Amino acid sequence: MTLEKKPLSLYFIPSLADIIFLSLFLVFAFYIGGGLLGDNDTGWHIRVGEYILNTLSIPRYDLFSFINPPLPWYPYEWLSEVIMAVIHGSFGLTGIVLFFAFMIATVYYLLFRMLRRCDGNILIAVLVTVLVIASSTIHWLARPHIFTLLLLIVSYIILDDYQSGKNNRLYLLPFLVLLWVNLHGGFIMGIILVGIYFIGNFIEAFFVKGDRRAISLRKVKVLGVVGLSCIIASLANPDGYHTLLLPFEMVMDPSTMDHIQEFISPNFHEPLLFKYLFFLLIALLALSRKRLNAIELIVVIFFLNMALFSVRHVPLFAVIVAPIIVRQTAAVLGLCKGRFADLLQKKGAEIAAIDASTRGVTWVVVGLSVVITAVAVGQVHFEFDPKTKPVAAVEFLKREPIQGNMFNNDQIGGYIIYAAHRDYKVFYDCLSDEHGITRFKEYLKIIYFEPGWEKVLEKYRITWIIFDAKSPLSRFLLQNADWRLIYADKVAHIFVMNIPAYGYLIDKYKDVKPVPYEENGKGEN
Repeated sequence: MTLEKKPLSLYFIPSLADIIFLSLFLVFAFYIGGGLLGDNDTGWHIRVGEYILNTLSIPRYDLFSFINPPLPWYPYEWLSEVIMAVIHGSFGLTGIVLFFAFMIATVYYLLFRMLRRCDGNILIAVLVTVLVIASSTIHWLARPHIFTLLLLIVSYIILDDYQSGKNNRLYLLPFLVLLWVNLHGGFIMGIILVGIYFIGNFIEAFFVKGDRRAISLRKVKVLGVVGLSCIIASLANPDGYHTLLLPFEMVMDPSTMDHIQEFISPNFHEPLLFKYLFFLLIALLALSRKRLNAIELIVVIFFLNMALFSVRHVPLFAVIVAPIIVRQTAAVLGLCKGRFADLLQKKGAEIAAIDASTRGVTWVVVGLSVVITAVAVGQVHFEFDPKTKPVAAVEFLKREPIQGNMFNNDQIGGYIIYAAHRDYKVFYDCLSDEHGITRFKEYLKIIYFEPGWEKVLEKYRITWIIFDAKSPLSRFLLQNADWRLIYADKVAHIFVMNIPAYGYLIDKYKDVKPVPYEENGKGEN
């Protein structure tokens, strides 16, 4: 018996999964990678990681705020921050962007590989993957939550393979959780996903008989052991059991959920592709004769509820429902008759046969090599965008040191921590979910001019303010004789209190005026 040799050309043909990975990675590298730096939290995470590396210790209190006594710190992302610091130390922000771009591309590479095993049309798998990618861009940022997106799809594949009887790699899940719990607070999703498969099999056992019931009960026992092992593994973190409770404490805090942008529910008035993914799922469930099993039903309800509750969970929902959509689409197409349906099935089968025969990764290697070369010669470079970030304002602060306590928002605070943490301590940084409801309410009181906002400034001895140029607070301070503008650009304003201690700054920058900006097509100061 001789083994059939594959044609050499197949080693130079990329699979569709490779194309998806490479397309995403190249688009990030050459076109949209700067968008991953759309949030100043990235810089804050880097500086925390540097502190951990320099001191070989994990901080227990906020390092960057002037508040005394220091605010407590919950280090549930410490390992992500160390990784980010190492990459930044060697490759700067360009390395950070490409690292997270690589992880994001890997997520959808793995997702497509998972969809290919759903016994549906390969063309449908491609279309669903593209729709999922488009729906997920809403929360693509160079931050630790991308680790959750990656580890969620890995866990999902492991559980789905076990449930379908293809492979049993459940032993990997506790090790994944052990890693995950030190990377990001989203580790709880992995434990919940195991719990969903456990509950789904438990329910299934009540509605089937004979061998099928015995199989379901055996899976219940196995998944129960695995779930318990994952919970035990999650305790191996610097904060012990409290890390398990923290995600639920955040969700129960209405101030955090109602005022932090990424925790707010999706706005369906905006052209979110997520809603079309949602509508597609509803339509398929209405048309298909294939009923969701207990696991699929619980998965859809749980992750849909999360996505509707908070926009940051939309990418998780999109990844989770993708295999269900592909299976339900296959069921609907099985009912269709006609030339178009036959052509779709025929072309899908032809493309699937070619895709299954590919073996090489030549083009992936070539693509990665092109990006590395472009970085080496300076053609690919990423920094925080000075058009949207307070880059120039912070450079001003470096040239013109200002004494006293500042007031700022979390995003400006995050950038100050990245660019000038040795010179300035901030009032408010990206630890908004850890500062507690009292401090957060004080922050909101100032920016919304609620009764007593001046007393909050007095409490913390605030004598200068750096804030968004277009914010109501900046506009108010421009009209307030107790404050003087000493710096202005289209991104940020810097005000000092009108007191003798700042007289030299007020005189030096007395001619500074707000920079006009465009709003709804009209110039406005």
